[in-house]
Amino acid sequence: MQATVRTYDAETRSGSVLLDDGTELPFDAAAFDAGGLRMLRWGQRVRLALRDGAVWVITLATFPLPDRPA
Repeated sequence: MQATVRTYDAETRSGSVLLDDGTELPFDAAAFDAGGLRMLRWGQRVRLALRDGAVWVITLATFPLPDRPA
């Protein structure tokens, strides 16, 4: 699914995104690291995947998602 970056803290590598329906979802450093990113900026379009209702990976909208870990 795709979303828009709402917040991002470079020190903690965490933040939140807004889904197209307006739902806000937080993401942590593990999800950020799983996407292979160096930084994000407010308003940037991203692709993400959920596991158990939480974001497990976030990456740029133009990048493919990595395989889901076991």
